[in-house]
Amino acid sequence: MGRMLEAAVVLVLLGLCLCALPWLGMAHDMGNPFVVRGRVYCDSCRAGFETAEASPGIAGARVRIECKERDTLQLTYSIEGVTDSTGTYHIMVTGDRENDFCNAKLISSPLSYCAEPDPGHDHARVILTRSNGIASDTRFANAMGFLRGKPMSGCSQLLKKYDETEE
Repeated sequence: MGRMLEAAVVLVLLGLCLCALPWLGMAHDMGNPFVVRGRVYCDSCRAGFETAEASPGIAGARVRIECKERDTLQLTYSIEGVTDSTGTYHIMVTGDRENDFCNAKLISSPLSYCAEPDPGHDHARVILTRSNGIASDTRFANAMGFLRGKPMSGCSQLLKKYDETEE
């Protein structure tokens, strides 16, 4: 009778451990947030791409991370952040978003002369799951840009330089 009681206790404890495993995994995900890192720039020449010479970072730009469920496209997560003095943002995202599509999106620019989101460069896909083999909790998003209302002087020479190096 004593051995049967011990076996029953072991089975109950084993069952409790198996039930707790998913919760432990979720606690791990909640304890280690992802950090989404990216850059926001001003396309001073309206070139449609980032240039080293004419795409300064925008301090104080607002960015949002949005995640939508793959099948229904229903919003499941949203959080905002602001860029630092170099135009770089670091936004902490809690939980694993394995079943979601997540994007970084431009919200606003503090520069009135550079506040038009550049179509095609106004969002960036971000993968926020640990089920993809990436060991780091930091995820990098492609740079996003706002267009300057009127190109600054010297842009035609700069863009001509890019045409010459393309050949």
